[in-house]
Amino acid sequence: MPTPCPLCTPTNEDLLWQDPFCRIILVDDPAYPGFCRVILNAHIKEMTDLSSADQQRLMSVVFAVESAVREVMQPDKINLASLGNMVPHLHWHVIPRFREDKHFPDAIWAAPRREGAMRGDAALRPRLIEQLRQRLPSAAG
Repeated sequence: MPTPCPLCTPTNEDLLWQDPFCRIILVDDPAYPGFCRVILNAHIKEMTDLSSADQQRLMSVVFAVESAVREVMQPDKINLASLGNMVPHLHWHVIPRFREDKHFPDAIWAAPRREGAMRGDAALRPRLIEQLRQRLPSAAG
């Protein structure tokens, strides 16, 4: 029996915004506060499986998240990634990057280059959720 898709049956997500098409969550990673994920609600594997209109719609949401994260976090760089190798359900990672993070300039999934500065703490997360939620409805909708 196949394993259920974790993105089709979400649990314990910090939901920032959603509509019938997709949702935006804040990923729980203290090393990368502000790391968001844009998740298509339908179980679809590839961007080219979407119509042109839905491709544009999804990317508009990804770009809205990028703008909100840039405004709130003021990162040195934003990484956008859609891999799907581990979870073949269409989703985009929007990751604020800082020169002092433990992987910079490599991808966050690479081997760490250094210890890295911890940017997140327990008090920061609720503020991030509030600030990102304030910026997303108009940008993503």
